[in-house]
Amino acid sequence: MSAESQDKAYDATRIASEATELVEVLWGRGRAVATAPVSASQLKVLFILENEDGVNLRTVTDRLGSTPPSVSRLCDRLEAVGFVNRTSSPNSRRELRVWLTESGRSFIRDLRDRREQELHAVVALMPPRKRAMLLEGLTAFREAANRADSDAGGAEREQRGFHSA
Repeated sequence: MSAESQDKAYDATRIASEATELVEVLWGRGRAVATAPVSASQLKVLFILENEDGVNLRTVTDRLGSTPPSVSRLCDRLEAVGFVNRTSSPNSRRELRVWLTESGRSFIRDLRDRREQELHAVVALMPPRKRAMLLEGLTAFREAANRADSDAGGAEREQRGFHSA
């Protein structure tokens, strides 16, 4: 990569970082109006269950890279607000399975809708040509990220449930 090309890559990285911070603000606005706010860690649990409903607590712990007591407390709070249910496994009474409730699914849908509304309000202010460029750039970014993930064990990360919401 030439020095000029590398400089442009660094410029793009800086702008992407700033844009990500702005998106985080917009995501926060979407979550701020939630009827039952959840922490970032609790939200990760919901996303994991959305993809792997009915997994055992050990699997959730592995996906989060956390500890069993911490995950159990996260699930306690999610169960208290009605977003998850825990049941004994048919294979072992000691093993608990975690299920996303309809209320939890509804929360995720509503959260995504609010986040998309916040993003749409900003994207709609862009000139059409710039929106098309944004779409092209973000599509290329997603493809590059997927390639980087598969080169660095992305299948494992995808299994952990850390995908876009």
